[in-house]
Amino acid sequence: MPVKRVLIIDDSPTERFFLTDLLRKQGYDVLTAESGELGVAVAKMEKPDLILMDVVMPGLNGFQATRQLARNPETESIPVMMCTTKGQETDRVWGLRQGAVEYLVKPVVAEELLAKIKALG
Repeated sequence: MPVKRVLIIDDSPTERFFLTDLLRKQGYDVLTAESGELGVAVAKMEKPDLILMDVVMPGLNGFQATRQLARNPETESIPVMMCTTKGQETDRVWGLRQGAVEYLVKPVVAEELLAKIKALG
């Protein structure tokens, strides 16, 4: 099923703007949330086709939010791509173990992100 609606969960307004602008120009419908807690709530309510998840956020971090989404029957089918500054291999492995389908290190390369989104559909 092709990806049409993307939820961006990131506490950085700059990062949310960059990703929103990039995806909207490609025809995606974009939702945003500035915290893990809000992101989980929006995912349950809106059922996006894909979630782009930051890791380093106050409160519920991206690893915790991804784990909650992956273990909840309402949201377990929504793929999560981590987009984070945490570039260690152990971080990548941990993110995938929490339920993420992809792990991208910031700064995100637009072409790489778009190719990975297309590959999901």
